Amino acid sequence: MTDTTPALDPALDPELAALLGFLAEAGHPPMWQETPADARAGFRTLAVDLRDPALLPEMATVSELAIPGPAGDLPARVYRPRAGDLPTLVFFHGGGWVIGDLDTHDLTCRTLARDCDAVVVSVDYRLAPEHRFPAAVDDAEAATRWVAERAADPSAGLGGTPVVAVGGDSAGGNLAAVVAQTLRDEGTTLAGQLLIYPATDVLTDHPSRTENAEGYFLDAPTMAWFLEQYLGDADPADPRLSPARGDVTGVAPAVVVVGQFDPLRDAGAAYARQLEGAGVPVELRTYPGLIHGFVDMGRYSRAAQAAIEETCALFRTVLHA
Repeated sequence: MTDTTPALDPALDPELAALLGFLAEAGHPPMWQETPADARAGFRTLAVDLRDPALLPEMATVSELAIPGPAGDLPARVYRPRAGDLPTLVFFHGGGWVIGDLDTHDLTCRTLARDCDAVVVSVDYRLAPEHRFPAAVDDAEAATRWVAERAADPSAGLGGTPVVAVGGDSAGGNLAAVVAQTLRDEGTTLAGQLLIYPATDVLTDHPSRTENAEGYFLDAPTMAWFLEQYLGDADPADPRLSPARGDVTGVAPAVVVVGQFDPLRDAGAAYARQLEGAGVPVELRTYPGLIHGFVDMGRYSRAAQAAIEETCALFRTVLHA
């Protein structure tokens, strides 16, 4: 039998290579061959069930919240790392707009809260294909407006200051970038946007989409499957789907981080350059040897952990400027 496993670049972080080998040997079908329900369950197994609870950073408080959304209340979780007034980060989880939830990104949000010294509000927006584009965008915008209106109110249980930012990983980074454009248009000033390997343009075929199309956790068939579930009959050039197609003038300062072996690497880097060209303060980091999803892989990889720590330090500077 011929081995069809793709050869991985020797520059790949060896600890992540071991993780990818473990996942390959598990023998699960690829996500794009599953139903959305099965894909969600599989992702929860990886992100939640295989996680050591002892690794979760302790918080002063973690509370559940319901945020009014355009189609009903949106579940949210508020992470406070310490007492006192803090900036507020509204966070949108990744997962191709199809998978992921508050629990899958619990470690990420706790880490951001602790290391950025901020209150993090994690929003459980509606998922596709049950709720196609623009449902997730509508939810993300509504949640951010709601937080921005209340963040400085001590009784609201948020940060307690008017400093509000948005952030997310992958599809969540897409939503954060879109929200940053929308709220600028509405006259709301955001302090920053944290874009972790964001999906910024679903049309442009950047080289990294081919170079890293197979074998590096997020592959080309899965990306196509995600988009099929989410897009429906929407125009892929819509700036609320592809924020790189929108006007970025005057949006919030950004930290953009990508990994060398991520198919979304070039799209994220191109968006950072687009921001810079429009005069937006931006910090871009391309981490060598890392793959899509590294923000949740610090427990497996020392290189990923170092990237997470630098990412948080960069965004902490933005929030506390």
